[in-house]
Amino acid sequence: MIKKLLASVREFKLPSFLAPLFVVGEVVIEVIVPLLMADLIDFGIMETNLPYIYKTGVLIVVLCLASLALGALAGKYAAKAAAGFAKNLRQDLYYSVQKFSFSNIDKFSTSSLVTRLTTDVTNVQNAYMMIVRTAFRSPAMIIFSMVMAFRINAKVALVFLCMIPVLAAGFLFIFSKAHPIFQKVFKTYDKLNNIVGENLHGIRVVKSFVREDHEDEKFKKVSGDMYGLFVKAEKLVIINMPLMQAVIYASMLIMSWISAKFIVASHNMPELGMTTGQFTSMFTYLMQMMMNLMMLSMIFMMIVISRSSVERIIEVLDETPDLANGEDPVMTVKDGSVKFEGVSFSYNGSDKYCLSDVNLDIKSGETIGVIGGTGSSKSTIVQLIPRLYDATKGRVLVGGIDVRDYDIETLRNEVAMVLQKNVLFSGTIKENLRWGDENATDEDIKRVCRLAQADSFIEQFPDKYDTYIEQGGTNVSGGQKQRLCIARALLKKPKILILDDSTSAVDTKTDSLIRKAFAEEIPDTTKFIIAQRISSVEDADRIIVLDGGRVNAFGTHEELLKTNAIYREVYTSQAKGGDDDE
Repeated sequence: MIKKLLASVREFKLPSFLAPLFVVGEVVIEVIVPLLMADLIDFGIMETNLPYIYKTGVLIVVLCLASLALGALAGKYAAKAAAGFAKNLRQDLYYSVQKFSFSNIDKFSTSSLVTRLTTDVTNVQNAYMMIVRTAFRSPAMIIFSMVMAFRINAKVALVFLCMIPVLAAGFLFIFSKAHPIFQKVFKTYDKLNNIVGENLHGIRVVKSFVREDHEDEKFKKVSGDMYGLFVKAEKLVIINMPLMQAVIYASMLIMSWISAKFIVASHNMPELGMTTGQFTSMFTYLMQMMMNLMMLSMIFMMIVISRSSVERIIEVLDETPDLANGEDPVMTVKDGSVKFEGVSFSYNGSDKYCLSDVNLDIKSGETIGVIGGTGSSKSTIVQLIPRLYDATKGRVLVGGIDVRDYDIETLRNEVAMVLQKNVLFSGTIKENLRWGDENATDEDIKRVCRLAQADSFIEQFPDKYDTYIEQGGTNVSGGQKQRLCIARALLKKPKILILDDSTSAVDTKTDSLIRKAFAEEIPDTTKFIIAQRISSVEDADRIIVLDGGRVNAFGTHEELLKTNAIYREVYTSQAKGGDDDE
């Protein structure tokens, strides 16, 4: 797990190495200074040796300045290493998500992925910065101070060693109890982000139904749950501070009592005693060790918190995309013919099939209508064509080749989809349309907009094709958004075009003009039109009627009217509805 995480350090290995190197240098100087202070007291002040005082004092000042410089450099490189590590880690997470298939994405909620890319990475960044600096500084300071303390008086130094097991036992207790709580905290973060995102995305619905109070209650409940978990975790974590203080003060009292005896004994047996300067140094080393033990405890708590974040990050990095290229993928799609051979499909390996035993043979350039009731798997069947999902059973062939044998990027470049949920990104109309072809000229853009019947309303905007589209396309109507998405798909010049109920928000006249433009301008492109209106598909070469995930019928409009009860019933009800409206 740690090895996979550290792979994101990459070009920041040097700062990650220099930071602890400067820290060790800083620690060595800080350990030497108390020794010089002891000599200053014993051989300078006690003996009133002014030259020695001046010389030692200047040396101490120089060493302190050097320690300050090394500390500043250590801080600089630690910050650079941690920020760079976090940058790479976010990139690696984002690239992993980009490679996910729909089935992979289904395993993680959007809010959860956002939390992992933000809060979790920040926690890991903070922990990493403390590790490359403080986690090296504190152990080094404790070890060096312990060595110097034993060098001065081994019996007094034993006091420190006796306190370490007490602290270790306390840390282990806190860690074992706090870690499961922090795991729940980050799951609650996911819920909180989900509620906020859902509320902001559907703010118009919330306001139109006057459900602000209901949304406030939902947020208040999750926020309260998070508060409760944090309080519970902090009650455990806060034990760390009194534990450290108890150990520090107990060590100070015991050491002072033992040292006092040695100082008194030094009047009779100097070789077994302790000088005032040595006592001052021992006290300094005690404080250095105790303060750095406290710093270690803070690092320990940070690691407890970040461990949950690390596990959640690794979960994303370890997720293997369900869809991948074969050993020798096909790099060219011959034509837009599509064939389903005994295709069945279920989501996430479920035993319940959404599609069952689908057999279809569609020629290149045909226009295929797809109709069926809600839940009949109209969207699912077309998502198998560009390999957004793989068939659970059977084969889907495009251009006579199994879609699993194609290079995924090559296949998807030849299949353009306009999904039910049309998405536009923040930017100008031109920038949005060039998602279809980043090298498209202005004339290419205008041509596809004319085909999609979008040119008329674009020309009415003050900035025309340079009009800025807000995130999600909130400043254009549903019908305008659909037509822009159709134009974007056409700009790919695909061999297969899939319109998944993507003209539902336009009037029947515009819908008819779009279909007419398709027939005249892109006759060689295979077109799949999923629709609720019979009028949107009646001119298609053939129409698929889906019922319960099975192909109930497949034929022309006239054939289905004569032979298929479902199609005839839908046609009659819509024709009757049209007559009533008229």
